Amino acid sequence: MFRLTPAAALLAAASIAFSAPAATPSAKGTERLIKEVRHEILMQPYYGVFDNVQYQVNGDKVTLIGQVTRPTLKSNIEKAVKGIEGVESVDNKIEVLPLSPNDDTIRIATYRAIYGEPALQRYGMNTIAPIRILVKNGNVILEGVVTNEGDKNMIGIKAKGVPGAFGVTNNLRIENEKEH
Repeated sequence: MFRLTPAAALLAAASIAFSAPAATPSAKGTERLIKEVRHEILMQPYYGVFDNVQYQVNGDKVTLIGQVTRPTLKSNIEKAVKGIEGVESVDNKIEVLPLSPNDDTIRIATYRAIYGEPALQRYGMNTIAPIRILVKNGNVILEGVVTNEGDKNMIGIKAKGVPGAFGVTNNLRIENEKEH
């Protein structure tokens, strides 16, 4: 008959305990991570209307996606999210938009065209602008949420009227619109 010594039994039990799969985070834990990731992104000092970062939380892994205008912003967001308790890994897929004086001019002109329109100024009163203006190689992409279809259309028209912009992609969503 085979018998384990007490030390061997303890060692065998320890290896079983350490090889067990990690517990999946609870719904509350995932919800907490989602809120903390959002908070860390929005608290970045150089995160602004010309940046758009989204994220996915899957257990203890966070995937960052979107576009930013500064390489340091990309790395700072990753570092901040890695520092959140409960985050084990971060997959940083944030694109750094090319540095271009022409794109900068288009960004500012698009901002003024949209947020300078009296009918749209209410969107500029939020601490965090709900309309994100992304410019890559002269092409404008609008991201964010607006109140109604009329505002979405007006914003698209204002952006299309900006000199130097090659094209406009209007990805704005309507508030309370059902997700498909």
